[in-house]
Amino acid sequence: MAKQHDDRPEVTPYPGPAGGWGSVKSLADILPREKIGPEGLRELTRQNKPDGFACVSCAWPKPADHHPVEFCEEGAKATAWELTAHRTTPEFFATHTLTELRGWTDYRLEEHGRLTHPMRYDPATDKYEAVDWDVAFDEIGASLNAIEPKAAVFYASGRASLESSYMWALMARMYGNQNLPDSSNMCHESTSVGLKAAIGVPVGTTRLSDFDHTDAIFFFGQNPGSNAPRMLHDLKKCRKRGAEIVVFNPLRERGLERFTNPQNPVEMATGGETRIATQYHQVKAGGDIAAMMGIAKWLVEWDDAALADGAVVALDHDFLDQHCHDADAFLAAVRGTDWDAIERESGLKRRDLEAAARVYVKSNAVMAIYGMGLTQHVKGVDNVRMIVNLLLLRGNIGKPGAGLCPVRGHSNVQGQRTVGITEKTELAPVDKLRELYGFDPPTEKGLDTVETCRGVIDGQVKAVVALGGNFLRAVPETEAMEEAWPRLELSVQIATKLNRNHLFAGKVTYLLPCLGRIERDVQATGPQAVSVEDSSSCIHGSRGKATPASPFLKSEPAIIAEIAKRITPPNPRVPWDEWVADYGRVRDAIEATYPHFFGDFNKRLFTPGGFWKGNKASERIWQTPSGKAEFLVPKTLSTTGFDDRDGRYRLMTLRSNDQFNTTIYGYHDRFRGVKGTRDVLFINRADMETAGLSQGQRVALESDADDNRRRRREGLIVTPYNIPRGCLGAYYPEANVLMPVEHHAEESHVPAGKSVPVRIVP
Repeated sequence: MAKQHDDRPEVTPYPGPAGGWGSVKSLADILPREKIGPEGLRELTRQNKPDGFACVSCAWPKPADHHPVEFCEEGAKATAWELTAHRTTPEFFATHTLTELRGWTDYRLEEHGRLTHPMRYDPATDKYEAVDWDVAFDEIGASLNAIEPKAAVFYASGRASLESSYMWALMARMYGNQNLPDSSNMCHESTSVGLKAAIGVPVGTTRLSDFDHTDAIFFFGQNPGSNAPRMLHDLKKCRKRGAEIVVFNPLRERGLERFTNPQNPVEMATGGETRIATQYHQVKAGGDIAAMMGIAKWLVEWDDAALADGAVVALDHDFLDQHCHDADAFLAAVRGTDWDAIERESGLKRRDLEAAARVYVKSNAVMAIYGMGLTQHVKGVDNVRMIVNLLLLRGNIGKPGAGLCPVRGHSNVQGQRTVGITEKTELAPVDKLRELYGFDPPTEKGLDTVETCRGVIDGQVKAVVALGGNFLRAVPETEAMEEAWPRLELSVQIATKLNRNHLFAGKVTYLLPCLGRIERDVQATGPQAVSVEDSSSCIHGSRGKATPASPFLKSEPAIIAEIAKRITPPNPRVPWDEWVADYGRVRDAIEATYPHFFGDFNKRLFTPGGFWKGNKASERIWQTPSGKAEFLVPKTLSTTGFDDRDGRYRLMTLRSNDQFNTTIYGYHDRFRGVKGTRDVLFINRADMETAGLSQGQRVALESDADDNRRRRREGLIVTPYNIPRGCLGAYYPEANVLMPVEHHAEESHVPAGKSVPVRIVP
């Protein structure tokens, strides 16, 4: 097993592009480290292809006309991580207490391998012990039946399939609550809330085909080189035909600068590369509204002058008149915003914002791509609304090559919402569920992620049952959550690998190992397939063929059905066993519940490129109260939710090139030049000198949230970096210890991890 952590870490600038030989070397490391043999290599050739399997990491769309190799560096790591030959067996747990394992790193825990047996925690020995599946299901059922339904939470990771997610949501509602927090609560809930209010749909409006027609792409707060590398092929095609790409991001991310296609022999042999960004603006963390306001102000000033002179206008007035509501209020706010305030809050010069605006005004079709750099702020919903404002000014929604492209994280996080995993009654098909299954679904709002954290800490939540994920590691307020978790009456974790959440036991605790999506899933009627929804609202089938990691694993639908049979009243209309025997029956149920999205679901399951579920806003049909697209006047230019003051910094939590969400594949953040450690504090060199710090010095960060609670992250290596003044960067999820549970986006409750108030303690 290759050594990953080094007591002598290196931080050296990386000169190479995204992709290229760096990606090849990365795979040459992880594949043998995970002992991937011929079967695993065969599976890589099926990844993201029709009749293959959908990648278990990101949700970037899968093309109908695929490349010879349709996996990226990060996707291949995720596949190797799942198909590893390493195993975490009952014998392992017999020799390690949970107290001891809490001293292991996230990497070491997962790297140990796939779980093989259902396990129950024994508090007398502080160890997990193997248990029979039926014993586990019986005790889980008895524990859930012993508490008030409102006190139980059913968390779902964005990795679970549409079939599993539908069953999970139905089980929770039949049990008696809508406590269905999911991964979206932590990332793109600001998108779901903001877009629904602005354009009537909670998802993006673009598809892969729009990349063939766009004239310009405006990029905000997303890092494709590490988080969605397959997107780089689409960006490269845009650049090759002359489309401009204007980037707003606090850090200069290599995937937005330069890309060498690993599948292009000429580029690999000659060192050829494509320049991605035509403009790169390092906006201050929390300064995106100000930056977009600056672009809008230049457009409006041009337009006002053009109207007065009878010249060519900058805004699409016909679109604004026919399709938009409250445009005049927004335009008045733009005119009344001072350039000095725009420059101060964005950290950018007026001339740079004007340069971006000139690209926008000359482009007939513009796409806006964004990620959690917009959504994870206190004013994250306003960020999303502002990007809609910008597109509406020139009619850039509902035509080829134009529209909104939020980049979702996990592979089915968007699809889970589509099939009912939500705490909100207005998003759930309550009437349809009542009609199909003859029960009265709960209508009281359930708990989201932030509310679940509150409930765990104050004791109102008594049980957490998790369908995948690493909830305790992913959420804010780490110390308080870890201290409160053992007070739970029940903790159930359905997982493929060991992670930190599993090391904090409730009074009754089970660890249930499941099949991975890449593995062969054989039920009573034969081999099964599942489905996922990508970021562009296209549905894809996924068929695993790899040998399961253990003969004792059960599929997610099988585990859900067994729990459901023990906690929900008998109902002949809900054939749990028949659904497990044939997942096609689950898809029939999904189609019956959501006929407008899933017509002929089983027939279209393996459509090359997926089948599109449709999007009214892309047709310029606005499902809003006014029947039009809605402008929003932002109340502030800063999205941080706190004031600046001496010694206070804006901390951005970051992901490395060697991780996916809370999964850490290694300690090499190649693009940022970090090797051998994750204990890094990225800081502007001028800020470092002003604070009297030196490169390589070890410091701590402390929360500066004004709530009288001490939060501290120790042992960070001071690393001067190209980052805006007043801003810091540190790796997620380790930096979550600094984030208060109440530091979240207004309306959406997304933890505001892209601007956390902290101070440096030498």
